Amino acid sequence: MTPTLSELVRVFCRIGLLSFGGPAAQISLMHQELVERRPWLDEQTYLRALSLCMLLPGPEAMQLATYAGWRLRGVTGGLIAGGLFVLPGAVVIAVLVSLYAAFGTLPLVQAAFLGIKATVIVIVLQALRNLSRKALTNVEHRVIAALGFVSIFLLNLPFPLIILAAALWGYVTFKGAAASIEVTQSPSLARPIRTTAIWLCLWLGPLIVLSLTGQQLLSDLGWFFARLAVVTFGGAYAVLAYMTQTVVDQYQWISTDQMIDALGLAETTPGPLILVTQFVAMLTGQMTGGVTLALAAGAVALWATFVPCFLWIFLAAPYLDRLAARPRLAAALHGITAAVVGVILNLSVWFGLNVLFGSVSQKSWGPVTAPTPQIGTLDFTALALTIAAGILIFRLKFGVATVLGLMATAGIAMHFI
Repeated sequence: MTPTLSELVRVFCRIGLLSFGGPAAQISLMHQELVERRPWLDEQTYLRALSLCMLLPGPEAMQLATYAGWRLRGVTGGLIAGGLFVLPGAVVIAVLVSLYAAFGTLPLVQAAFLGIKATVIVIVLQALRNLSRKALTNVEHRVIAALGFVSIFLLNLPFPLIILAAALWGYVTFKGAAASIEVTQSPSLARPIRTTAIWLCLWLGPLIVLSLTGQQLLSDLGWFFARLAVVTFGGAYAVLAYMTQTVVDQYQWISTDQMIDALGLAETTPGPLILVTQFVAMLTGQMTGGVTLALAAGAVALWATFVPCFLWIFLAAPYLDRLAARPRLAAALHGITAAVVGVILNLSVWFGLNVLFGSVSQKSWGPVTAPTPQIGTLDFTALALTIAAGILIFRLKFGVATVLGLMATAGIAMHFI
């Protein structure tokens, strides 16, 4: 059954507004809407599309929505589905940045954010647990995860280098036969070349214009998030460590606390968690040049982050069966996923240290550098809130949005106590 464009808009608008809870919940919601409630996609097509999106850089849930729209109504459908998956969350993020810039330094707001930060520690630990159960299925993958953690936590190696090394290892060491999937259509070079040329120009053209016209901040933001879009394997949690290395340590656009706040607020919005890039960009623009620059920075971040998602899908979707017949690509993905577990563990430790301790210094031993907290600066309020958030999420199975609201309230209550 092929839906009309108005039906497509209505359904994907609903999906975009209800897509809370991260990629697992979003993928489940789309399965319910597109496979179970409506005969728009069959089970095998949906699962094979999900596998493709897991192989590509970028937010897999948003790319799955784009693929579904493309499958149903071509490029127009893909643009509608992918755009509506992102836009509701982007509007909410823009409002949250304005409120944060205006009221974020008030004591009561800071108390609420302490509860949110404590919850973020647990949310990242939950993501780490869920991913490690799926990814670390043998000793080799556990070793890759350990090396990924050591590389970024102690050696401070760049995230893209870690991902590349893990992918190459998985690809080279694969042992097995190609999948037996019949592929009847021979590839044509004209279509992928045309698609690549069009979408590369759309993606990078505005960034080149910003560079040539001397828009330094917008240009730096755009090129950084464009690089980020190419290495976003494993979801937003995996690249947050890389984001932090760059936006906090290198460019010093925002502080560590603001980075943690950005993730906490991004967790409360619908759409992909990688919308945290928009929050970071808008907050940077707000502090540098006010509302106008904030809006421009947010638009640049959204463009640089999400336009390549359309490129990957429109380029790869027609060759889904052919890609599925190449298991070495899946082996490379498994290597990446294992390394991502180590990177997320690094993120967990980084968040925990910076939320629970008032002072964290860097100590070096040759090429090894490790963050070291001053034990006397332990914040017992933050520790209590983290434990409470852990109980709510791991023991009582509360939803993320509910826990964020409860812990923000608890933070305010602890402030008065």
